[in-house]
Amino acid sequence: MKRTLVRCMRACVRVGLWAACAATLLFMPVVQAQAPAQAQSTPTVRQRVIVDTDIGDDIDDAFALALVLASPEFDVLGISTAWGDTALRVRLVQRLLAELGRDDIPVAQGLATVSSTPFTQARWAQRGPASAPRAVPASVDFLLDSIRRHPGEITLLALGPLTNLAAAIQRDPATFRQLKRVVLMGGSVRRGYSKSAFHAPRPPDKEYNIVSDIAAARALFDSGVTIVMMPLDSTQIRFEEAARNALFARGTPLTDALALLYHQWLDAYQPWSSATPTLFDVVPVAYAIAASLCPTTPLRITVEADGATKETAGAPNAQVCLAADEPRLLRLFMQRLTSDLPAPPAKPAR
Repeated sequence: MKRTLVRCMRACVRVGLWAACAATLLFMPVVQAQAPAQAQSTPTVRQRVIVDTDIGDDIDDAFALALVLASPEFDVLGISTAWGDTALRVRLVQRLLAELGRDDIPVAQGLATVSSTPFTQARWAQRGPASAPRAVPASVDFLLDSIRRHPGEITLLALGPLTNLAAAIQRDPATFRQLKRVVLMGGSVRRGYSKSAFHAPRPPDKEYNIVSDIAAARALFDSGVTIVMMPLDSTQIRFEEAARNALFARGTPLTDALALLYHQWLDAYQPWSSATPTLFDVVPVAYAIAASLCPTTPLRITVEADGATKETAGAPNAQVCLAADEPRLLRLFMQRLTSDLPAPPAKPAR
């Protein structure tokens, strides 16, 4: 391994390809360290998951959904769109699934809301299929029907504001409680937003997914369902340039789609924002794959009227990850997204 890396470094230096060298040095140990572990731990029983996402605004949702689709641990029952223009988000998800040959995965449309956040990947989404309204179920119907078919078995990955979840709780709280768990990205417990990796952590902030729909967040934390919470404390993992170059250079349908979505996001936010994405929503997905990547602490979390998520005294109502294993998490992320996608399930014989 060391000799291979040295030969690679010398070759890169001779031709002056510093960026290629950095990307290769990052990528090689990822594949070699992770591939054997994946081969030994490929699950025989996959986790049933539903993803609820506000994909299309920030780029981390696309990376998180890509990790879901690239992971053999998951049986993806469906993808639900949340917040803002949920119909256009449906088209974005449908286009991504079509390009990956995963039209078998249902897509549900969440409750539309007013959103002041730019839909940065709208141009890519607008080239997605314009489905007839009947072809796309409502998210609340889809979620509750799925739980009734698989009580106690579904992990709901909540990667956006919690509006759809609150509507399902309001309609049928008993069925909602039959989820196996909700694994969410949201909140801020002991650490707030950091402007970059070089700035000291801020005190707790009002985090976007929670403050966008405070009533929905309070409904979830009061629902009695099992909650695993990934707040700002553990999710501010930066996706640096060398790793991005290694990923986008793979040239697969998945990495090509991610490259286009990333550049649309970048065009919308530059020049006043960093080109380096933060992988907020990747962390709950990685946790669902391997819980050791983000160890949790039982805490009682109270959602205040202003959207703050405070650690309070009392019986715990959430398992909270306060620090992730960033190097291992990034290795898993890179290994999965640069490997061949798992084969879709075989279609039943007619």
